Amino acid sequence: MAILELKDVTKKFGGLTAVDGVNLKVEENQICALIGPNGAGKTTVFNMITGAYQVTSGDVVFNSESICGKKPHQIVEKGIARTFQNIRLFKSATVLENVMTGFHCKTKTGMFNVIFNYRKCMQEEAECREKALEILRFLGLEDVKNLEARNIPYGHQRLLEIGRALATSPKLLLLDEPAAGMNSQEKKELVNTIRKIRDTYHLAVLLVEHDMELVMGISENITVINFGRPIACGTAEEIQSNNDVIEAYLGRSDDE
Repeated sequence: MAILELKDVTKKFGGLTAVDGVNLKVEENQICALIGPNGAGKTTVFNMITGAYQVTSGDVVFNSESICGKKPHQIVEKGIARTFQNIRLFKSATVLENVMTGFHCKTKTGMFNVIFNYRKCMQEEAECREKALEILRFLGLEDVKNLEARNIPYGHQRLLEIGRALATSPKLLLLDEPAAGMNSQEKKELVNTIRKIRDTYHLAVLLVEHDMELVMGISENITVINFGRPIACGTAEEIQSNNDVIEAYLGRSDDE
C-alpha cells in the first residue's frame, strides 16, 4: 500500500515552472530515491510534500489523505519528518536538547498545566528525555549527548538531524542529501543506519541524494526528474540502463 503518492504535481513561481507533472509513489516500509541533475527540482518536491510550498496543481496524498493546503506543523503531526540539505540544528543547544525539541509536536502539556500542574509538565519532560536518549543510543550518539551540537563532528551532526526527525514519530522520513560532506566510511555507515531505521521504526524513507553509488545500493525504487519533469521510474537496474537518464546526467554526444 502506498503511504505517499504525488499525482501530476506541478509548482510554478510566476512564469517559471519548477516542477511539471511529477508522479511519485512510496510504499509502506520502502526506501525510495528522487534523483536528477542539479536544479532538477528535487528539493522543491520535498518542500511541497512538507508544506513549505503549496502545489500549483496536482495532489499530494499521504496515508490516503490529501495534504495539499496543510501547514508544515500539521504535516509533521500527520507523520512526515524531514532533514535538510544544509544542516539546521540548534547549534548552541546540546545534542540531547536537539532531539528533545522533536517531541514538541507530540507533547500534550499546555500553558494551563505549566501554571497549575507543574508536576505533569516535569513528568512529560522526563519521558521525552528518556525517549531522546533511546534515539541517541540507537544512532550511537549517547556519548556526546551533553555536547553542544556545533562541537560534534560533521557526520554526527547529520545523524543528529535524523535523530531529531525520528523524535516526531514519523511514518515517512524525507532525507535531503543525507550523505553530503561525508567521507566514504561515513557513507557506508549511513546506508546501514538508514536500513536499520526503516527496519526498527517501521517507516518509509524517501531520499534525495547525488551520490549514485549510495542511491543504487539502497533504493528499492527510484524516480528521476530533469528540468522539473519526470523522465524515469524503476529499480536501480532499470534506471542505470535508461537512455533518458544517461542523457540527463551525461548529455548527448555531438554525433547523435
